[in-house]
Amino acid sequence: MVPEVMRAMVLTGHGGIDKLVYREDYPVPSPASGQVLIRVKASSVNNTDINTRTGWYAPGVTGALTPEIGLLGLQQEDADMTWDRNPLGFPRVQGAAIAGEIVAVGEGVPADRTGERVIVDPVIRDARLPRWARGVVFVGSECDGGYAEYAAVAAENAFPVRTELSDAELACFPCAYSTAEEMLQRTQVSEGETVLVTGASGGVGSANVQLARLRGARVVAVAGASKEAAVRELGADFFIPREEGDLAGAVHRLVGERSVDVVADVTGGPALTDMLRVLRRGGRYVTGGAIAGPVPPIDLRDLIYKDLTMIGVANPERDSFVELVRHIESGELRPVVDKVFPLRELPRAHEYFVRKAHVGKVVIAVSE
Repeated sequence: MVPEVMRAMVLTGHGGIDKLVYREDYPVPSPASGQVLIRVKASSVNNTDINTRTGWYAPGVTGALTPEIGLLGLQQEDADMTWDRNPLGFPRVQGAAIAGEIVAVGEGVPADRTGERVIVDPVIRDARLPRWARGVVFVGSECDGGYAEYAAVAAENAFPVRTELSDAELACFPCAYSTAEEMLQRTQVSEGETVLVTGASGGVGSANVQLARLRGARVVAVAGASKEAAVRELGADFFIPREEGDLAGAVHRLVGERSVDVVADVTGGPALTDMLRVLRRGGRYVTGGAIAGPVPPIDLRDLIYKDLTMIGVANPERDSFVELVRHIESGELRPVVDKVFPLRELPRAHEYFVRKAHVGKVVIAVSE
């Protein structure tokens, strides 16, 4: 039996954590044609949830996403616009990552999908469009997501998964791990290569460390000094404290000058100059985030005279999610769950997340 109303944490507008309102009378969605209804067991906190809530995606915003901004939100005239200039509708249920069970199906979806344990690919695509234009609708942003007891999503985005991992562990994979998998696929990371991973203690960063090691690459990880042991346990071969003032010098001392094949970056900020400097000729730089600042300085001579490739990843392709599910079912990946919060304490989870003291993922237990 599916109830008519549910518990949900509702985003009422752009701003601080006061914009997150807990409700127990939010309407349960009905699955439309081609959709499934999922009873959400767990979700997780991702940077995209914070960015959307604070209005950080607005084109006029140029600064780093600091803890203060994460808690208080931006005062920005066009903060209701995304980078694609699409206004968001409120109220909105956020939560890009969903792990749960299908409890009902819409027209055109086989009834035997009911009961499947699934994780949800958060990128809603239109196959008629070019690759770069498909992912303009994102779960938890342009449509409701997993910070609620039920969510309706496209059937093709709900992937059955057979694993002994817990619901909390499964909720770590959508968004963070699919972004990392796309980053490494598009840079074609291969065995024996050296990969520099920034933000290595966070969701995408810790996934990049694990997925690069699965490919047989050598990993140089960058994170806060206090997180060294945890990051090395993920598989990092070398560790550089984020507090290191000379990133390029530290990399050169560890693995040699201009010896990095791929930089998998999620921080951006002033260190981008050093990230390009350590790349070898023909190296590849890929970014999936810019929490340290979206408008960094770069030395174009590195880009030009070393024939570098620069790639941006916002909306991973379906193939990346298929490969991610394969890794999960084979037992090759086990995410790090840092802390679990109940749904009603989501504002406290956001507060904890933006302080960046965690290693791995901050998870929201939705079903009680």
